Amino acid sequence: MTQLRTNEFIAPPECPVFEPSWEEFADPFAYINKIRPIAEKTGICKVRPPKGWQPPFACDVDSLHFTPRIQRLNELELVNDEGGFDAVCRERRWSKIALKMGFAPGKAIGSHLRSHYERILYPYNLFQTGANLLKPTLTNDTKDTDYIPHDLPQRQSVQPLETCSIARRAKRMRAEVGCMKTVTEEDCENRPNLRRRMGSYVPFCNVLAEKCMCRCVCLSQVDQYMCLVCGSGSEEDRLLLCDGCDDSYHTFCLIPPLHDVPKGDWRCPKCLAQECCKPQVAFGFEQAGRDYSLRTFGDMADSFKSDYFNMPVHVSLVLVEKEFWRLVSTIEEDVTVEYGADIASKEFGSGFPIRGGRFQVSPEDEDYLSSGWNLNNMPVMDSSVLTHITADICGMKLPWLYVGMCFSSFCWHIEDHWSYSINYLHWGEPKTWYGVPGYAAEKLEWVMRKLAPELFESQPDLLHQLVTIMNPNTLMNHGVPIYRTNQCSGEFVITFPRAYHSGFNQGFNFAEAVNFCTMDWMPMGRMCVDHYRQLNRYCVFSHDEMVCKMASKADTTMDVALASAVQRDMTVMLQEEDKLRDKVSKMGVQRSQQAEYDLLPDEERQCSKCRTTCYLSALTCPCSPGQLVCLHHAHDLCSCTSSELTLNYRFTMAELYPMMEAVTLRAESYTYWVSHVSDILEAKQDKKKLRSLVVEAEVKRFPQSDLLRQLRTVTLDAEKCAVVAQQLLIGKRQTRYRSGGRKSQSQNLLTVEELRSFVRQLHNLPCSIRQAPLLKDLLTRVDDFQQSSEQLLSDEAPSPVALQGLLDLSLGLDVELPQLALLRERLEQARWLDGVKGASVRPHSLCLDTMRRLIDQGVGLAPHSSVERAMARLQELLTMSEHWEERALRLMEARPRHCVETLVEALQEVASIPAYLPNCLLLKDTVDQAKDWLQEAETLQLGGRIPVLDTLTDLVSRAKAIPVWLDPLARLDSLVFDVQAWKESAAKTFLMKNSAYSLLEVLCPRCEAGTGPQQSKYKRAKDAAQCSERNSARLDCLSDVERALSESKDSASAMATLAEVRQKEMESLLALRASNESKLLLAGDCGALRVCVCHKAPSGAMLQCELCRDAFHRSCVLGSNQDPLPNQAWVCPRCQLSEKPPLDRVLPLLASLQRIRVRLPEGDALRFLIERTVRWQHRVQQASAEGVAVTTSHQRWASSSPTWGQCRLEELMVEGFLLQVTLPETQQLYRSLIKLDPRHHHHTDSPFPQHSNGVACPKKEAVNGKRTKRHMEEEGSKRKDKAKKPRKKKPKLNKERSQEAKGTSSLTATHSDLSLSDSDEDFTLCAAPWCREPEGKQVNWVQCDGSCQQWFHQVCVGVSAEQAEKEDYICISCTQPDHTRE
Repeated sequence: MTQLRTNEFIAPPECPVFEPSWEEFADPFAYINKIRPIAEKTGICKVRPPKGWQPPFACDVDSLHFTPRIQRLNELELVNDEGGFDAVCRERRWSKIALKMGFAPGKAIGSHLRSHYERILYPYNLFQTGANLLKPTLTNDTKDTDYIPHDLPQRQSVQPLETCSIARRAKRMRAEVGCMKTVTEEDCENRPNLRRRMGSYVPFCNVLAEKCMCRCVCLSQVDQYMCLVCGSGSEEDRLLLCDGCDDSYHTFCLIPPLHDVPKGDWRCPKCLAQECCKPQVAFGFEQAGRDYSLRTFGDMADSFKSDYFNMPVHVSLVLVEKEFWRLVSTIEEDVTVEYGADIASKEFGSGFPIRGGRFQVSPEDEDYLSSGWNLNNMPVMDSSVLTHITADICGMKLPWLYVGMCFSSFCWHIEDHWSYSINYLHWGEPKTWYGVPGYAAEKLEWVMRKLAPELFESQPDLLHQLVTIMNPNTLMNHGVPIYRTNQCSGEFVITFPRAYHSGFNQGFNFAEAVNFCTMDWMPMGRMCVDHYRQLNRYCVFSHDEMVCKMASKADTTMDVALASAVQRDMTVMLQEEDKLRDKVSKMGVQRSQQAEYDLLPDEERQCSKCRTTCYLSALTCPCSPGQLVCLHHAHDLCSCTSSELTLNYRFTMAELYPMMEAVTLRAESYTYWVSHVSDILEAKQDKKKLRSLVVEAEVKRFPQSDLLRQLRTVTLDAEKCAVVAQQLLIGKRQTRYRSGGRKSQSQNLLTVEELRSFVRQLHNLPCSIRQAPLLKDLLTRVDDFQQSSEQLLSDEAPSPVALQGLLDLSLGLDVELPQLALLRERLEQARWLDGVKGASVRPHSLCLDTMRRLIDQGVGLAPHSSVERAMARLQELLTMSEHWEERALRLMEARPRHCVETLVEALQEVASIPAYLPNCLLLKDTVDQAKDWLQEAETLQLGGRIPVLDTLTDLVSRAKAIPVWLDPLARLDSLVFDVQAWKESAAKTFLMKNSAYSLLEVLCPRCEAGTGPQQSKYKRAKDAAQCSERNSARLDCLSDVERALSESKDSASAMATLAEVRQKEMESLLALRASNESKLLLAGDCGALRVCVCHKAPSGAMLQCELCRDAFHRSCVLGSNQDPLPNQAWVCPRCQLSEKPPLDRVLPLLASLQRIRVRLPEGDALRFLIERTVRWQHRVQQASAEGVAVTTSHQRWASSSPTWGQCRLEELMVEGFLLQVTLPETQQLYRSLIKLDPRHHHHTDSPFPQHSNGVACPKKEAVNGKRTKRHMEEEGSKRKDKAKKPRKKKPKLNKERSQEAKGTSSLTATHSDLSLSDSDEDFTLCAAPWCREPEGKQVNWVQCDGSCQQWFHQVCVGVSAEQAEKEDYICISCTQPDHTRE
């Protein structure tokens, strides 16, 4: 873009902006009338609707198509403003003009501008003035020697070019003889230099030829060869002949001089001047040739603005405004824009919703249909004068739509008939407005005519055509007041009567505008018609017709103020009409007839002279049919005599005057009302009559005069007084005390003095109120209340009850009483003191928050001595309490922790504080807990009993939660740590890697053999909850066993529990073995049989567990490179619970646990495991000894009692496999059984089943089982006989066990290693190797009823006294397995 001028555009001052409230916005005409005194001083104003007023856009975007106007932004002339060409050259002001036009200084811009002006514009100026036709005179000006004037000697130095065709011009001139020139079409073709226009040959028009012919007749032969500038005929070869008039001119005499013959037709300066003086084509904007839709126009507008400014569409408003006025005044740049103006809303639809329109209005937007600010409604509202015009006038009664783009403008203009206008910007970028007040309209017109006289000469009503743009700064420099504003979307701009306005659009937007007229416009409207008559401009409507139609409706419905305005306007109209008709009558017009002009269209009743629309009267003549003139131009119709003219009238004067009288009567009804109001106000009557007069004024629409406002004020005051008096009497007004006594509410109450004044006001009102006597009684009661209040406030400590009673009494006195504030203060003080006193009486509820709350309440109270004393006591107590609360908290949070004695001393000091201190109470509870814990720990240490782990753990956890230093805690915590370390060591010893079993599961006998892990961790919690509902004697699962072990009082009861579980384990396992063997034997269809961990049918080589006797696929239980060891028992994964460490690794665990001296379920289980192992070894030794006594060969076993011996050894082997300890005797028993019965070896690779050499036959075993049972019965009878024998000393089992023999050694070798040693011990010693050595006054014993007849402590073998009396006891060594048990 071109650099901005040094004298940039200066924005005019802003016009006023109004923001009405919702109440003001409800009536647009009332609001406009309210702001008119301010807004009409600036000509335009802006109105912002209240927030939330957003009408929907109802125009159909797709169907809206329009053809915009083309606008070219031009500049105004600057050289003439500086004094003319010669003055600018003489004073060297070309650089100044260049700066004004926006050119940068320097670069010889002034010289170039001068040359262009001299070549193009200066000759035209000379043509207009005729100065170029004067004879030259040499200048003697010596002020500026550098200035070269345009005189002939200088111009003669201009030499023609070599290619110049001047010679032919001169030859033509010399060849012509005579004064008659005949130019034919053939001559034109043969002489192209005479008839050239832009390089093409065209014939002259006939008119021009006739002019040339006439010109030639008048010329002499000599004149044809003389230059009309210098008067010389010399240098004929340089004489140039005009193609219009055939005058001759030297090429160097022309301004500017010509270097060659111009192409085409050439006109001399005279012909050019005549052509320029012809009426020119009307100045204005042409229509574009393209049709746009709203969407395509918007794309074009946005693209134009973005490309022009080389930035996004949103450009600074100030920048666009300066650039617009720069373009208007620039020379070089030619910017063309398009403006979609004056689009009829009737054809394309309004942007506002209308009833019956195509736009569907939602229910919440229906209010916009009838809104007064809807531009479709505003012109036809009752308050608008235009509503009395029946025709739909586009732009005035029907809104026009405007679609703008950047730089599209609306030029300086005033509205038709000088009416109001209102413009609403629906959406888009802002619209910039400039306005001139109505009083300065003539000043603006004068400046316009002065600056552009040639346009106004051809078009006097140019300013009414919206085609004249002029920089506001130029107008302001000539004294025209101008104001501006930026109209944003959703805002209104209102222009006032005869207020010139113009502006431009900042970018793509959509606006809608319409005209309206109020009653104050009517005098301006009549002045406008007279103005139009002077300009010969047509009227949009007939002003007289509108006034007559208004007068015909002068009934009670017409507004009185409007009737007054119509009366004044009609008076002027009738006076003028009467005068004109009298004038026409004096002219001699005798004929007259009535004409229904209101039935004719406006174009058929326009004055042929001034184009005014006639209504009341007009003149016609038979010689001019279809033509008429108004009475102002009675002499301009035709040349006929006046007697031939006819006066056409709409109403006779006799009809017009009664119409005016009706209007006058309507206007004078207001006068009668005024007198009636004055009479009533003087007489003191009832207020109802005042209200009736107000209602009458509203019904008859009387103007808002001062009297009406006074009447309304008096009536309103009287009604208010009556209402207030009634409320004061019945006490229905909101009381101050119950509402909190806020100041904002008490401001509306009457003071006592106001009440006195109010009583006096009631008597002074111009009407009577019946409540006046009762208010006097109210005033008396108020005085009594004030007296009682003063007496109560004088007491040092008034009672809250008395204060409250007095305040309750004030509720009936709806008057602002000054004593109420003091009474409330004293009431609050009294209540606060009672609260402090009550809290002090109950120290257990006097907490810190209560004290703070009381202090906060006391701070807000009015100062008083009693309050201050109570506050001091409370503050002292609060300070002491907070100190001890913080100290108690520090004592409990101290690290290291304080001992019990320190805390007890602190509690003794706190006991004297009369308050509720939570931290101190918590400290006291802490001390009590510490004392209880110490006592419990001391009892645990001095009781002599070994503590249980759960009890110990609970004790330690509770101790850690007590914020007191406890001496035994460290030792107990260390003890718990040692137990946990022991459990971890035991787990490492027994548990396999990634084992699913817990340590207790491995060490305890299984409640149900062969079922895998007995309980999962998450299931134990559920089972523990269910165990409380079970019988304590039942041991069905691991959780029951764990609970029983934890609840056992000593080790003896724990051993008895585990012994019971061991018995269940043996029974369930033997049953499982029998079930699995019978399943394998009786399975006729192997496909239906389900074995192994995969629960599938047997296939291929199978393995059989020596413990559960179930069959397994090798692929399921063995790895790729694993096979069972030969001659060794194979146990399935479900029966293999642990690593089975050797006994020498297990015994140190028990010893370490005994050193810790803490009982835990795992420890009891380990102890039982070791004792069970020792008992089992003892039984193995006993079986070995008995086998040696019977025979030393395996055949002896088989021949004497093969089934019984084999079953006994098998049972021993089974229990040995159940033991979670690795013992050499287990494999020795297995190998012995293999030798006795090879069918026990089940590591076969033959297909399953193998009844001959594979799995043992269950049928044979069943027979052997019966035999065993019978043998056991015989043995049982023998035992009973032996039990009756006298007691003898029995040998004691040696505690040392032999080392494991080599794999090739036989069972007899094992028997030799397992020998019994005889020792003569006292029979009072317990025979159990795990004897607990019970102490006490009474120790119960039991003797084995088996073969050994040894004595045992009942506690050591888990037998109660009742069982020993009622049942036979057989020790482990004498117990025989029972395979036949079903």
